[in-house]
Amino acid sequence: MKTTLLSKKSFDISYKPVGQFEETRFEKIHNVIFDSSSQASLIVAQEIAELIRKKQQQNLPCVLGLATGSSPIRVYEELVRMHKEEQLSFSNVITFNLDEYLPMEKDNRQSYWYFMHENLFNHVDIPSENINIPDGTLLGDDIIPYCLNYEQKIKDVGGLDFQLLGIGRTGHVGFNEPGSHYNSGTRVITLDHITRVDAAPAFLGIDNVPRRAITMGISTVHNARRIVLLGWGQNKADIIKKTVEGEISSEVPATYLQKHHNCTFVLDNGAGSKLTRNKTPWLVDESCEWNEILTAKAVLWLSITLNKSILSLTDKDYNDNGMSGLLAQQDSYDLNIKMFNSLQHTITGWPGGKPKADDTSRPERAQPEKKRVIIFSPHPDDDVISMGGTFDRLIEQGHDVHVAYQTSGNIAVTDTEALKFAEVLDNVNSSKKSKDLISAITTKTESGIDTLEVRKLKGSIRRGESFAATRYLGLPDTNVHFLDLPFYETGTIKKNNLTQDDVALMIDIIKKVKPHQIYAAGDLADPHGTHSVCLDAVFAALNDLKNEKFMEDCWVWLYRGAWHEWDIHEIEMAVPMSPTQVLKKRNAIFCHQSQKDGVMFQGDDTREFWMRAEERNKNTAEKYRKLGLAEYAAIEGFVRHRYI
Repeated sequence: MKTTLLSKKSFDISYKPVGQFEETRFEKIHNVIFDSSSQASLIVAQEIAELIRKKQQQNLPCVLGLATGSSPIRVYEELVRMHKEEQLSFSNVITFNLDEYLPMEKDNRQSYWYFMHENLFNHVDIPSENINIPDGTLLGDDIIPYCLNYEQKIKDVGGLDFQLLGIGRTGHVGFNEPGSHYNSGTRVITLDHITRVDAAPAFLGIDNVPRRAITMGISTVHNARRIVLLGWGQNKADIIKKTVEGEISSEVPATYLQKHHNCTFVLDNGAGSKLTRNKTPWLVDESCEWNEILTAKAVLWLSITLNKSILSLTDKDYNDNGMSGLLAQQDSYDLNIKMFNSLQHTITGWPGGKPKADDTSRPERAQPEKKRVIIFSPHPDDDVISMGGTFDRLIEQGHDVHVAYQTSGNIAVTDTEALKFAEVLDNVNSSKKSKDLISAITTKTESGIDTLEVRKLKGSIRRGESFAATRYLGLPDTNVHFLDLPFYETGTIKKNNLTQDDVALMIDIIKKVKPHQIYAAGDLADPHGTHSVCLDAVFAALNDLKNEKFMEDCWVWLYRGAWHEWDIHEIEMAVPMSPTQVLKKRNAIFCHQSQKDGVMFQGDDTREFWMRAEERNKNTAEKYRKLGLAEYAAIEGFVRHRYI
């Protein structure tokens, strides 16, 4: 039996062959799920470090296959830390990267050569001659011999000891897109459209994403003695389920890893959320522990799956779907009534609480009647996209509403849009400044970074659009705050780490308003991580302020909507919208014109944000209707975060 550091030091679970390592018949690849990607990344880095040290003791090279993208960044950060603080040497390490865009110059910020040096190689003592990254500058007849030589170099050093992987939404590993053969080697491949869509944020638009790449083949990867695949976030949950539980297929190339003798998928809760043992554990083990959350999840799942209202579910429905253990605890009739009432109590047209009403079964307090509210919006349009109807309702019902835009959002303004404004400025008042702006935009290279003045222009565009939306909803300008958190202001997709300077700005606005309600974005599936960092900033500020007297009366509500919606069993406050309010929300989103007709950071949904938000809100309302609740045009859902 083989053992890995992942099992031996963290979970005390021995590695076992395919099909024998989990308590479920559904899974065909060994996987371990962590609470956070940061925690998981540290464990993976430890395993790599242990392998490097073991090879050093044996006076042997350590041959690593490395991946790029957002998934392995924290692993590389930890390896760099261990090099600097724990004397981990990379002098015996030989690396082979999975892939590179074609064509791609090394000094281009989007190149994987640049990525690897920026995130790892420039900070450790690996000999430069030991670094192997596919050459993106090759042309014509030079490519095939180069690919064959890349394969031979891996064989000449004894093969890959360890291969680190990410996974794309098409199921690609490296750039082995759907249709890749099990026996494929290093080669040139045409990128799938979905892969290019996912890469578009880094390239500031899909038109700038190369159409081809050089990649190691499936066979090359599969020959590694140890494989670890990283999967983070809810947007990877569907492909993780297909890969781990589905049949082996060239349409999902990652499923070939089911054949590997020593492969582990390292996941966070989001990525592993749709595995059967997590999404519907009663189908795996009928004796599972039926707590309140799991019970609600199961009953609502059963109702939706059978297309029956909650109150019409029968004993047979429960027994036929792995829930006999639940019925052993309570009668189906009583259970149905309890679940129906619980769900009904989440619905309220008074998100700030209904004055002079019994609030025993309402999601929000009746007192104080007029609440001070802060809506934290990561980007300058997330407020109206994700909770525009609730935003409008809070204002209409007389609450003291403030909106705080956490970042400038300047990176999401295209050069074309910025040039339009710069030219208008030049036409109105021609000056050296306007001409410098035009020059900076029109002469920027493909891999260039906006100048500070261009970033200010793009930020101003988004500020103006934000004011247009908040004025449309009737919010005074004095209640609109632009925090411009420093972590965001890099001019590139890659942001800085959150610092106390960012948190201090959050603390200041909270102390100034002394809110009874805080709304914050809990949608962590955004393509470039800003929502996650902004939520961390909210949580850090709350932690610092938790002993303040005014915080005793402050409730925190998390919203979603731009990429994913809360599951029904998670929603604790559901705010219905009338057709008129749906239209008003749409018009507020339209105020953000720079983000319309060409969304730069759309993730896995090609529709504009107003369309996807509207569809999600309507779908949520439809789910409530099918469960047996009242019919509404749309519903925005919220989950309460209990920070104390």
